Formats: sequence, structure tokens, C-alpha cells
Amino acid sequence: MYVIVGLGNPGADYAVTRHNVGQRVICQASKNWAIPLVSHRLGDIGTGQLGLNPVTLVVPATWMNLTGEVVQPLLTSVDHDTSNLIVVHDDLDLPVGRLRIKLGGGSGGHNGLRSIDASLGTNSYARVKIGIGRPDPGQDGANFVLSPFPVEDLAAIQKVVTTAVEALHCMVSEGIVVAMNDYNRRIAE
Repeated sequence: MYVIVGLGNPGADYAVTRHNVGQRVICQASKNWAIPLVSHRLGDIGTGQLGLNPVTLVVPATWMNLTGEVVQPLLTSVDHDTSNLIVVHDDLDLPVGRLRIKLGGGSGGHNGLRSIDASLGTNSYARVKIGIGRPDPGQDGANFVLSPFPVEDLAAIQKVVTTAVEALHCMVSEGIVVAMNDYNRRIAE
């Protein structure tokens, strides 16, 4: 079973922030794949099929910095295997609208990834990174990620959310190597 987790913070105040773009991808995947998300103790979770592959979509109910507290017990209840875990998250080091698929690696300063790594005791899982750009010089990074996208970035963000759902489908049905070869080359216009 594939477990696909979209990182973000809970609540309406954060729904449209840069930090919650991972959750946007999961909500779009839920609609596209007809896998409804149902509220549970750990978050909004939906289980269904994507072709022949069972898939669980997850929007954690915790703060970004505590995401590991959701991912670890959920993964343990499913099959203990991080090889089928995919985490979708925002990335400051990618330009707005850029998508990058990666297997393993460090947290890059991302507190949600750091929490997952600590809870699982490994960083060996797939990531779909969504570029949100960098703050202006002198602008606080925390305020930047917790603010909404400016109007001029909204079209690129919607496009990359759509592309990310397509990339996730490819990862599940054709494998991460095929998805990396196809989607890491694409750049939002």
C-alpha cells in the first residue's frame, strides 16, 4: 500500500499558505482519484485504489513540526515499510511552480521532514517537493512560508498542484524512477 502524505498546518487560517501546498496536492488527488478524505484522530485520511495499487491519502491533523507523530503510527498500522511512503511538501530552494521528485535525503531545514525522519528513524522515503520560492532578503522565512501566495503566483501554483497529482499517479503506477525521469524535467511556465 502506498501512503501519500501532504504536509501543512491544520485550520482555515493556514489553508492557503505556502507551507500548505502539500495538503493542496492531497486534496486535489482525493478529488481526481475519487478517494474521499474522512476525518480521523490522526487527520483526514482516504483509502482506495489507484489502478491495481492500494493507496492511502493523508492530510495530518497536527502542526507541521509534529507531522512524524501522525506518519509513524499510520505507517506502522499499514505495513511498516517506508519504501511506499511519499511525502508532498513545500520547498524554499525551488522556484515557484517547480516540482522535484526525490528519494531519501536530508530535511533541508524543513521541520515537517525533520519530524518524520526522527519519528521513523530514517529518511529513506520518496518526496515530491513543490517550489514556493525564497523570501526577499531581510524577510523572515517563517513569515514567508506562513503567508499566502501572491496573486501573480496563483496560476503557477495551480498548475504545479495538477502536475504533482499526475506525478504521484506515475510514481504509484510506474515507479519513482520513471516519475523522476519524466517530471523532474518539467518547469512551470
